[in-house]
Amino acid sequence: MANLVFWVIVGLTIGSAVIVVQSKKLVYSAYALLFTLLGVTGLYVFLWADFLAVVQVVVYVGGILVLIIFGIMLTNKITSVNISNTSVQKSIGSIILFVFIAGLGFMVAKTPWVSVANSEPIQTTETIGRLLMIDYLLPFEVASLLLLGALISATTLSRKDD
Repeated sequence: MANLVFWVIVGLTIGSAVIVVQSKKLVYSAYALLFTLLGVTGLYVFLWADFLAVVQVVVYVGGILVLIIFGIMLTNKITSVNISNTSVQKSIGSIILFVFIAGLGFMVAKTPWVSVANSEPIQTTETIGRLLMIDYLLPFEVASLLLLGALISATTLSRKDD
């Protein structure tokens, strides 16, 4: 059953990623990106990376994707701009894609894979939380102040002068 769920998640991730790239409507691309990011979250769960799965949902699905959708919805009211997602250089992109897939296939075929017993790893969330809140608290707070400054600057730059 786990193999079936894994392959359904892989199919959902790849299929929605193809829709993100191929769709001519930005709204459809953004909604397909939602399913792509949720599929990546499912793959993190299968890798026992519980912290990365939660961060993926909170940061990318909850923050970045909502920001993209709001941006699309707010700029859709502009009548003089044609909002579309047309790809200009599909042939060059296809060649690069096939070279990349061939390289990955070669790497997978030549790698000596080791099969070990499947055991549940120790929880990583407690260790990461201890590191962020005790050992690396100052850099964590500096990064949050930097992000807050960037948010305030972006808001100030986007205001209209009256």
